[in-house]
Amino acid sequence: MENLGPRILHRFLRYVRICTTSNRHVETTPSTAGQWELARLLMEEFKVLGLKETELTGHCYVLARLPPGAGCETAPAIGLLAHLDTAQDASGKDVEPVVVENYNGKKIPLGGAEGENMESVERAPEICLDPEADPGLAAQKGRTIIHTGGNTLLGADDKAGIAEIMTAAEYLLAHPEIRHGPVIIIFSPDEETGKGLPCFPMERIRELAGKELAACYTLDGGPLGELEAECFNAAAAKVSFSGRVIHLGQARGELVNACLMAAAFAVMLPRSESPEATDGRYGYYCPTEISGGLEKAELEVYIRDFDLHRAQERVGSLDTIARAVEAQFPGGRVRVEASFQYYNMKEAINRRPEALACLKEAARRTGVAFTFKPIRGGTDGSRLTELGIPTPNIFTGGRNFHSVTEWIPLADMETACRLTAALVQVWGESQ
Repeated sequence: MENLGPRILHRFLRYVRICTTSNRHVETTPSTAGQWELARLLMEEFKVLGLKETELTGHCYVLARLPPGAGCETAPAIGLLAHLDTAQDASGKDVEPVVVENYNGKKIPLGGAEGENMESVERAPEICLDPEADPGLAAQKGRTIIHTGGNTLLGADDKAGIAEIMTAAEYLLAHPEIRHGPVIIIFSPDEETGKGLPCFPMERIRELAGKELAACYTLDGGPLGELEAECFNAAAAKVSFSGRVIHLGQARGELVNACLMAAAFAVMLPRSESPEATDGRYGYYCPTEISGGLEKAELEVYIRDFDLHRAQERVGSLDTIARAVEAQFPGGRVRVEASFQYYNMKEAINRRPEALACLKEAARRTGVAFTFKPIRGGTDGSRLTELGIPTPNIFTGGRNFHSVTEWIPLADMETACRLTAALVQVWGESQ
C-alpha cells in the first residue's frame, strides 16, 4: 500500500482548525455551529472523491455510501463511524497544531510555540510533553508527531478518526480490485455530550445499506493496537438543593445555605472512588459541575462502572448521601434525579462474534499487535450496540485526549487507516 501519511496529515490539519466544541448545556442537536462547518467540508470532500450517495441530515449527521465492489453486492454491509465534536474540557478554539518531523526524543515545552525548534522556547516547565514521563512519546523518536500549542486541545478525539476513515475511503475507491461490500460512513454530532445518538438516522442508514448493518466500527480510540469491545455503564445525576434564605445578619438558626449543602454533598462522595483514584476495571463517582447560591444550588454527578449492578448501587448511594445532607442542614431539601446514559456493550458484542473475528483478522493482515482493553468511558458505539448493531472501537493513535497536552503520531494514524481498509476487505470476503 502506498504512503497514506501525507493525505491523512493534510486532512487532519484542516479538520482540527475548525472549532467543533460541543455544549452539554444546549439541548438542540448539534449543540454548536462549528459542527455544521466541519460537516459541510466533509460533504464537499465526498463530492471530490466521487461518492454520489451522500447526505447531511437535519441533525448534522454526515452520511455516505461506498458502493460494493463488482461481485460483492451480496456481501455484508458495515459502518464506519467517527464524531465531529470535541470536548469542552479544554478549549477547541483557534487550534494551532504543531507538526514535528523526525522528533528528537527530547522534552517539548508547550504554550504558543510553533515549528520544530522547540528548545529555544522559554516558558514555565510544568506544561510540556516529557518522554521520561510518557514512554509512548519516547518511542516516537525519529518519527512525525502532531501536538498542540499548549493553549488548546488538539482535537484528535475524534478528528483523527475522521481523517483515517476519509483516507481509507479514498484508498478503496482508487483500488476497485479490493473486494468489499457496501460501506456506510457516518460522522456524528455531539458524541462528547452523549446527546447526538437519540437523533441517529437508523432508518436512513438501512436505506443506504439496502440491508441491516452486520457491524459498525468507531474509530475513536487511543494508542496503537488498542481495540475495545467493552465500556462503562454510565449514569448522570442532577442533584438539586433547596435552602432557606434570610438576611445574613439575622442568619443564626434560620439560614439554610443551599450552596454549602451542595459542597457538603460533593465532599461526601468517596475520594477513593473518583476518576483520579481509580484505573483498570474500577468504577467511580465524579462531580462534574456545581452552581447556585444561598437558596438554590445544583450539582451534576457522573457514575461509571463496568458492572451494571454495581453502577445501580452507586446511583442508590446518592440518595443515602442526600438524606445525610438533609440531616446536617435541618429545613433543607435534596432531590436526586438520575438516569443511565449508556450501557456496557460487552455482552451484546459477544453475541455477534463475527464483528470481533473480522477485526482481529484485519489487525493480523495489517501486522498490528493488538490488545482488547475496556474503555474507561463510552462511545457512540455503546449506544449503537444497544440498538442492535455490534460496534467495537478501533484505536486512532491519539494520546492525552481532552487536554492541552494532546498529541498523536502520524505513523499510528496511518496504521489505523490501513487496518480500516483491511477490515472492509475482510468483510467483503466473508460473503
